[in-house]
Amino acid sequence: MASQAATADTGSGLSSGISRREFLYYVWGASIALVSLQGAGLLVWFLIPRFREGEFGGTFTVSVDDVPPINASPINFAEGRFWLVNLDSTQPNDLMYQAEDEPNPILGVAAIYKVCTHLGCIYSWTPTNNRFECPCHGSKYRLDGRRVESPAPRTLDRFLLQAIADDETTVLAEATLSEDFYEPLVLPSGTAFVRVDTGSRKNGPSHPLLCEFQGNCP
Repeated sequence: MASQAATADTGSGLSSGISRREFLYYVWGASIALVSLQGAGLLVWFLIPRFREGEFGGTFTVSVDDVPPINASPINFAEGRFWLVNLDSTQPNDLMYQAEDEPNPILGVAAIYKVCTHLGCIYSWTPTNNRFECPCHGSKYRLDGRRVESPAPRTLDRFLLQAIADDETTVLAEATLSEDFYEPLVLPSGTAFVRVDTGSRKNGPSHPLLCEFQGNCP
């Protein structure tokens, strides 16, 4: 009788081992999981931005001959959404001057993002007033991007800028950070190009309005 009971239990499929059907289910589930992971990896790879030279979000190499003269009107690079400026507050004029709270001279070339720090409008350079002006809400900025009038909450953002040798490869110098903001770069001897990395942007700091020092804020 005991032998018959053991035979009946074995035939009922209640043994401790895994059945062929269960094994196939596990293999099928593992295959689906693997395919899903591969698909997710490909999607992430597709979504990661990859920018080529001359595309916004990438780098722009500009001949040093196209850099504006010192304290002259900025040069617009529409493809990269930036302005190039060449600054020297030791040679002040109506475009560039040194404020009372700026202890050190402002010298060098900078690449300024073309988007207003208030609500993201595209501002422009206004030659008659010698400053950047936003048409949306009236924010105004000095040649180097510092706020002249609100409602802009901070100075205009800047991109990383490098001085490049005539081989278009060797980096002679690059803009340094001060309070997590790119300083203007004094171009060293031998600079043939400047390279602007629009994928590396730093938010402008919140300095007092320049109109406050002049006593003419609206």
